Amino acid sequence: MLIDLHVHAFNEKIASKALAVLVGNSGLTPLTDATLDDTIKKLDEWGVDKAAVLSIATKPSQQGIINSWAAKIKSERILPFGSVHPDARDWYDELVKIKQAGLYGIKLHPDYQGFKIDDDKMFPVYEACRELSLPVLFHSGFDYYSPDEIHCTPKRAINVASRVKGLKMILAHLGANRMWEQVYDELAGIGGDVYFDTAFTLDCPDELMEKIILKHGADRILFASDCPWASSKEIAMKIERLRLSDDMKDRIFHINAERLLGL
Repeated sequence: MLIDLHVHAFNEKIASKALAVLVGNSGLTPLTDATLDDTIKKLDEWGVDKAAVLSIATKPSQQGIINSWAAKIKSERILPFGSVHPDARDWYDELVKIKQAGLYGIKLHPDYQGFKIDDDKMFPVYEACRELSLPVLFHSGFDYYSPDEIHCTPKRAINVASRVKGLKMILAHLGANRMWEQVYDELAGIGGDVYFDTAFTLDCPDELMEKIILKHGADRILFASDCPWASSKEIAMKIERLRLSDDMKDRIFHINAERLLGL
């Protein structure tokens, strides 16, 4: 089984516009048209059994619309995460709705949402997610939107994990995109419910990726691609060639996600 825990798709009404903005920011070539239908076609081609579809509320006014759509697309195969904006007055009520709708967690993107992950204003959000048992998936490390300022560094992630013990944290891009040496030195192996996903890690050297996984523990690594910016198949092939045991790879490919999300 293959569960991709980091996939992006949009309501078909806004997919082309949203994708154009993202392509303009990054210069990357997308592998889908960002609609759910086209995304599912690609997941079929890549052999993905289940996928977590992530949305981000870049404005407070987007919370309800995004989360309503996420609830509509939920199925045995599609595992949607919701999102809240920390500047929304009703972020707590929205978290409760996310929980009641059976969504699997929330996605926060500190670059697009304008916060450092260890800003004081964020801790009430994290504490509420801990109380509601909602995993929080963070964009971590470099992002094309804010290339000169990293909003989620390994040190900031450690600050959050240390202060909100029991919060289920998923740090995308193997702890911090393009900061993998620092992840290995400072963050890998930290205790608690701190997971790394493998989204957009094709540029991470295999040997360094192995070292990070072994230091952090294969039971806290989640298979992920960052589709439409990377192929699930290519990320899976990368993990397959790492010098890890078959049991470790099974945990990464699906067992850890099943346990974390209660599948």
